[in-house]
Amino acid sequence: VQLQASGGGLVQAGGSLRLSCAASGRTVSDYTMGWFRQAPGKEREFVAAVTRSGGNTYLTNSEKGRFTISKDNAKNAVYLQMNSLKPGDTAVYYCAATRSVTITTARGYDTWGQGTQVTVSS
Repeated sequence: VQLQASGGGLVQAGGSLRLSCAASGRTVSDYTMGWFRQAPGKEREFVAAVTRSGGNTYLTNSEKGRFTISKDNAKNAVYLQMNSLKPGDTAVYYCAATRSVTITTARGYDTWGQGTQVTVSS
């Protein structure tokens, strides 16, 4: 599967962005799909994941209530809706795919998109 992330940009604190991850080659229903982010000088960190069926989602505690991950199997895409953005959310955001049960760490994913920059100004 190939992944193409988009939707990043510059937004003021408190604003919203919706990231999209378009898949090709295989269907997203074959994978658990995740979103990660990496800020300058920091390790890539888990943000959210949605299981193959879309029935289960996982978010870190800091994102719960602000971010929502969803999957549209018909459009072969995964989305990350981000609300109430904070300057600390500034990072490059990556979507990734896995068939592993290790879904909250980057090492569990073997396919990555190219990343989209999110910048939140104060």
